Amino acid sequence: MRDFFKKVETLQWDDHRYYHQCRINQTLHLISACSFLVAYALLFVDPASAGLVGWLVGMVTRQSGHIFFEPRGYDEINGTDYQHKESIKVGYNMRRKGILIGIWLSLPLLLWLSPSLFGLIEPAVGFKGFVHDTGLMWLALGAGGVLFRTLHLFFLRSPAWGLAWACKILLDPFHNIAIYWKSPLALLQGQRLDPLKGHRG
Repeated sequence: MRDFFKKVETLQWDDHRYYHQCRINQTLHLISACSFLVAYALLFVDPASAGLVGWLVGMVTRQSGHIFFEPRGYDEINGTDYQHKESIKVGYNMRRKGILIGIWLSLPLLLWLSPSLFGLIEPAVGFKGFVHDTGLMWLALGAGGVLFRTLHLFFLRSPAWGLAWACKILLDPFHNIAIYWKSPLALLQGQRLDPLKGHRG
């Protein structure tokens, strides 16, 4: 178990140092993390709402931070370029995220074109029913995305690394709050980039 959690810590550290240097991105991840905790709670009472909150708030804020604010040039702190970081990323790099986001955006359109999903579900009644079914589809997409990449990593690396990545993803909201809760204050003080001092390297 110690080796397993060491893998989780390595994934968390690499994710932070390579992809969360910008304080704006960190602040957006803090907002995202809080919304994902709400989504986790909603899973037990309203799974459709959990899917809506997770994607519309959690994923939009999270991916906006990566797309619009995170530096894409040469990484002086880690001594590597963006292309190298993308090539070694364990989880979803920007290309894979683009595919996932494309599927996410297409699902409501698919549901609108075929309310029964080609006979797989009972057609929704009214706009509220449409939103409910969309939330469930987005929830299934999120779970499927984690499961797919976990199994993919089984073959690319090992089952241990695949499970460690899945654990890291599920713990991300808690971990992000723990390390980014001071980021808004640092941003207000004019610090655009995290110097990454005091972290394990």
